[in-house]
Amino acid sequence: MIKKLLMFIVIMSVGINAYAELGSMDFDDFTVVNSDDADITVEDVELNDDANPVAVSAFDIAGVMLGMEFDDVYNLFFENNGLYAPRKKNGIIYTLHNDWKYNLDYECRNQGIVIPTEVDNCINTLAKNRGLIYVSEVHLVRETTGETVVVHFTSNATDNKVWRIVYNNDVNKQDGPAKKFEKQWENKVLAFWQSVLDKYGAPNSGTDKWISSTNSYDPMMTAYYDQLELIDNGRYAADQAKNVQQARENFKAKPYAF
Repeated sequence: MIKKLLMFIVIMSVGINAYAELGSMDFDDFTVVNSDDADITVEDVELNDDANPVAVSAFDIAGVMLGMEFDDVYNLFFENNGLYAPRKKNGIIYTLHNDWKYNLDYECRNQGIVIPTEVDNCINTLAKNRGLIYVSEVHLVRETTGETVVVHFTSNATDNKVWRIVYNNDVNKQDGPAKKFEKQWENKVLAFWQSVLDKYGAPNSGTDKWISSTNSYDPMMTAYYDQLELIDNGRYAADQAKNVQQARENFKAKPYAF
């Protein structure tokens, strides 16, 4: 399973009109958080006997599909009243890709800026002006049930599209004393799995995966006791590669001449 995407994340508390205000946001409202580089790991997948590939790219979770643009997700949950709504704090998370962060840090320091807060302000300003800051996550909540959906997006280099959707609920949480409520817990798990099967059909890889091919970089969905993960590893990997390449090509080294 892919580890959670970790990057230098630019976080802002946003309201309903957060995306509309993206072009005029005040970078004093942002905090840059340092974290490890993203780590992509994929496991081999194979079809069950007598099973066929399925169109995982056509699956949806709460109406969100792989490859959707941020604008469409925004309109679905921020402009309309549905089952899910953006969480009250940090409903949208903005990110600056690591390699661009390093580029801009180098560029700002070569301008003679050395005070950390001023370097950060320089980096964020340049990133904003060059369209390098993008929406990386949208966090949704269904208040009445406690269900959550986290939608992950690629960068602007690949048009800011959905590459991962993670749904969570409390099915795996047992209420009350274990022995007394064990039957109810089992029924809750069974009901969840039955609803998954009703919507997506039987898994075609093992007992918990729906795959579109045996290539793990193609869209797939995995079900857990209390989670669904719809993911396109190929889209994410292509986005990462494009950012690394473009950042390398646009690195503003000193103008050596000899």
